[in-house]
Amino acid sequence: MAPHSAAATAAGFEAEALAAAVRFALDHESPWPRDIRAHLEAGFFEPPPDNAILGPVRPRGAPNGLILRRGRPAARWGDTRQVDMTFSVAKSYLALLAGIAVADGLVPDLDAPVRDLVDDGGFEGKQNGAVTWRQLLQNTSEWEGTLFGKSDVIDRGRNLTVEGQGRKGLPRPLHPPGQYWEYNDVRVNRLSLALLRRFGRPLPEVFAERIMRPIGASADWEWHGYETSWVEQDGRRLHSVPGGGHWGGGVFIHAEDQALVGRLALQDGVWDGRRLLPAGWVAACRTPCALNPHYGLLWWLNTGRTRWPSASASSFCFSGAGGNITWVDPEQDLVAVLRWVDATRLDGFMAMVGAALRG
Repeated sequence: MAPHSAAATAAGFEAEALAAAVRFALDHESPWPRDIRAHLEAGFFEPPPDNAILGPVRPRGAPNGLILRRGRPAARWGDTRQVDMTFSVAKSYLALLAGIAVADGLVPDLDAPVRDLVDDGGFEGKQNGAVTWRQLLQNTSEWEGTLFGKSDVIDRGRNLTVEGQGRKGLPRPLHPPGQYWEYNDVRVNRLSLALLRRFGRPLPEVFAERIMRPIGASADWEWHGYETSWVEQDGRRLHSVPGGGHWGGGVFIHAEDQALVGRLALQDGVWDGRRLLPAGWVAACRTPCALNPHYGLLWWLNTGRTRWPSASASSFCFSGAGGNITWVDPEQDLVAVLRWVDATRLDGFMAMVGAALRG
């Protein structure tokens, strides 16, 4: 589906060149099969029994996406209201919720040990007792344990460049918290539960109230937990949600709502003159981790243009397995959402979009 020429031109693009970028995205569909359950059960992330699915899973739809520039719709392809799993895009949404917790005074110091505020048995002992909120947000916590039936060892040694091909899940000596970067879903889920403890409410309720409704998102999105992730909080039984779909669950959402969330990040957390995220929070999320220059607070960065050479150094992405991308380029006032694209071709898409800009 080519972009409408008038819309592309109004947004500052050369229409035919932008149409070529859209065709490029459509021509490079994710290699993931449509049957996601079968894909997970076949051991894409890890072999049995560690791959046991604990939350809802749905087949994926066809590729789709959209591009906004200066707040204007410039291009759209496929069914952009198709609700699909998003995998680790949910991690970046957890960072937004952490910002709200900071604004509300629920987490006054990111560098304080989590145990100072969360007393549920998860942050005791020499290793876990030293873990800070910032370390959880940067994936440097080295938190150790089992949560909701999944051990952190499952994701030890995880290498995203060979996801689905390399070996992981082998025990290794842990480093002190803050001294080693590792992408680990169990530890992110521990962050999510810690945030639930501070809010005293299910995180999807907070996300709907403080983010999605104010930005005018639909009611079509869902954020599912695991069958094992029910917890007691203040005498109530609440559902903790994961920061991905590694074992099912997570955020199910369509591209149009994702574009609104991306626009909120582009606008420094302000929507229609109302500040939804605390001042400085987007900058904090965009600050490179000392141990990984491409990672901030659960956001992927383009520091030195070394991750996506064709995009600006200020670009950042919310990225999920299977090719679910929200690309935000502040220099160009641009937000692009790509669903089920071959993520290895993302830089090529960025190059074509950049070449289509007229100024």
